[in-house]
Amino acid sequence: MKVNDSNTALHLLKPEYPISYEIPQIKQIISKLSKVLKFLEKATPSNLINKKTKKIISKNNLVDENTMIPESTFRLTSYEWGVTYYGLLRLGEISGLEKFSNYTFKRLEMISSLFHFYKKNKNVKLEENSPIYSVLYPAALDDSGALCFSMIKAKQINSSLNLEPLINNFINYISNSQFRFKDKTLARNRPYKNTLWIDDLFMSVPALAIMGKISGNKKYFDDAVNQVLKFSQRMFDGEKGLYAHGWVEKVQPKPKFFWARANGWALMAMVELLSLLPKKNIGYKKVLNQFLEHLKGLVSYQSSSGFWHQLIDKNDSYLETSATAIFTYSIAKAINEGIIDKFVFAPIAILGWNAISTKINTNGQIDGICVGTGMGFDNAFYYNRPTNKFAAHGYGPMFLAGAEILRLINSNRFNFVEGSIQLTEANIK
Repeated sequence: MKVNDSNTALHLLKPEYPISYEIPQIKQIISKLSKVLKFLEKATPSNLINKKTKKIISKNNLVDENTMIPESTFRLTSYEWGVTYYGLLRLGEISGLEKFSNYTFKRLEMISSLFHFYKKNKNVKLEENSPIYSVLYPAALDDSGALCFSMIKAKQINSSLNLEPLINNFINYISNSQFRFKDKTLARNRPYKNTLWIDDLFMSVPALAIMGKISGNKKYFDDAVNQVLKFSQRMFDGEKGLYAHGWVEKVQPKPKFFWARANGWALMAMVELLSLLPKKNIGYKKVLNQFLEHLKGLVSYQSSSGFWHQLIDKNDSYLETSATAIFTYSIAKAINEGIIDKFVFAPIAILGWNAISTKINTNGQIDGICVGTGMGFDNAFYYNRPTNKFAAHGYGPMFLAGAEILRLINSNRFNFVEGSIQLTEANIK
């Protein structure tokens, strides 16, 4: 029989989706992320060792100048791993599975033990290529913000961790040592003098916001709000609803390359701030409005597969994993925190999760992650950035996205309505 409008309900025909169009299942999410955790457990050390004997250091009082973090596939004191620590903590909280949080606790204990030894024994020489060097002597927001934020989160969950001196060291750098413009905007002097990277919203704002929360000192909230507003004033394109990756004071016209992961860091910074900032704060509505404007721009560029493109507004640039994971996390978290309408945005977050979960390979590695990317001034630079399964930028966002999608699924009911994934009216279990 030939299918036609008279003999077939054509609207019920099964579409050929590029990626499975489904409501995520809790067991499936945990299974996929457990596979990634298993890979990371093997790829990164969990114990300090003596560099001469190669024996494990079992107690903190045995740490000395010969103690080291063993060689690792990933850099355990990088900002990317700060995000990974946070992602695993969040997943552990939401799933109730301690194995995720324990990964973070063990690695932060290693870092803390070395920090305290060198802080106490300043006469002992520390090589600049040591992973702990940037923890003791941060020299950039990349060294400080993500690790500071994750350490405060870890301390809130596990009070036995001796992290306060590390946290104070980081927040002191962000607040008092990082280069700023006269209006207090956090800035860099690379690749040119007086340059802004939108990435730096994430490298500073969440740490400032959570410090404001735990200290009760309004100055941290005010600084965080100021960063969002000052960066946005210079770098947000209202017509597209996107942030340019970089801004250079002396350059005219300003370069406008809408790199995906940088936009992810900006969106994530704002959602973390909104989750912590008191609504009575004078800056809350301003940050909320900026977040909503950015979100409106971003969702209009999501591809039919659920991914976002490497250059968001360039459909011929490749589909990128880490940015899609950050967007998925930020949207799902904003829903779960009651910041945005879940009926409108939940299907978008689910589409994002369905996409990125396909990038977890059989070895628990994550494919399609753009490698580290500095500021560029031409399309070819961004179009042709390599992807690599060992690019650390995608692992933390994958855990974070999975955690908030779990929270979303646990708190709401979804169904297919005429083939479309939607929240049901009676959505609270």
